Amino acid sequence: MTGSQPQAAPHRISYTIGSRRLITVGRNVVPVAFSLTDVLAGRIPPIPSITHADGFRILSAPPAAEAKLRDAMPGFLMGGREDYERHYIDMTGSYDEYLARFSGKTRSTLRRKRRKMESESGGSLDLRLYSRPEEMDEFVHHAVPLSRITYQARLLDAGLPESEIARAEMRELAWQDRVRAFLLFLNGEPVAYLYLPVIGETLVYAYLGYDPAHANLSPGTVLQMAALERLFAEQRYRYFDFTEGEGAHKRLFGTHSAPCASFLLLRPTLANRALLSSLKAFDAAVGNARSLAARTGAEHLLRRALRT
Repeated sequence: MTGSQPQAAPHRISYTIGSRRLITVGRNVVPVAFSLTDVLAGRIPPIPSITHADGFRILSAPPAAEAKLRDAMPGFLMGGREDYERHYIDMTGSYDEYLARFSGKTRSTLRRKRRKMESESGGSLDLRLYSRPEEMDEFVHHAVPLSRITYQARLLDAGLPESEIARAEMRELAWQDRVRAFLLFLNGEPVAYLYLPVIGETLVYAYLGYDPAHANLSPGTVLQMAALERLFAEQRYRYFDFTEGEGAHKRLFGTHSAPCASFLLLRPTLANRALLSSLKAFDAAVGNARSLAARTGAEHLLRRALRT
C-alpha cells in the first residue's frame, strides 16, 4: 500500500456554520485522493508513508474503501467526515444526446440564459479556449484577477492558485496536451473561467468561478454548457468528473453519481483526539439547531442570522 510520495501540506480544519468559518485549526496532512476511475473500479490509490505529518486527508473514498484504509493505518483517528454523491458526466455519445437528458423546461432555460448572454455581448458568445503552453500565461493573466473576487476564493479558499509553481504546472500540462481552460468574456472583459486538467480520458473539474457583479446573466452556467459543447466535439473524453463535494450545479449537469466520503485520518495523539471530538460535537450541535429551526418554522431566521 505504499508508493510515490505526495507532500504533506497545511490543512485548515474549520468549525463552520453555513458558509461562515468561525474557527480554524491547522494540521499538516498528506492528501490521498481517489480518482473517478479509482472509485468506479473499486481501486485504492497508493497510501504513502508519513514521517513528520499529522496524518492523511482522504478525498472521495467510496464506502468499500474505508475498511481497507483503516487496515492500512491501524490506530489512526477518523474525523471531519463529509458524505456526498460524487457527480460526473458520462461523455460517451454526442452533446445533443447529453442535452436530451435534461427536461424540456431545463433545456429551454439553458437556451434562454445563453441567448441573454449573447445579447449582452453583441450578438455572439465570446468563449475562448486555452490549451497550448504559450496560451496559459494569457489565461492566468485574465483568470487570476477574476478569481480573487469570486465566491469560491472569498468564502471557500478555492480560488485559482496563483503561485509560480502552479503556473509551471499549467504549462507542463499544456505541453502534454492535458489541460483545457476556458474564459467567457462579456464586452471584452472576463466574467467566468473554467480550468480542467485531463487525467487519462477524464476531465477534472478543478476550478470554476464567475464575476458576482454579472450573476444575473448566469455566466458560470453559460460557460459550463458552452465548454461542454466544445469538449464533446473533441470525442476524446470518457468522463467529466465534478470531484468531491455536493453542489446544485453538479447535480444539474451530472449524468451519474457515486457515493463517496472525505475525511481526516490523524495520528492518535491527545491533541488530535481532542480536536476531532470537539469538531464532532460542534457539527452535531449545528445539525441539531438546524433540525430544531426547521421543526419550529424558524429556519429563515437562522439563515438570516448566518448572513449578518
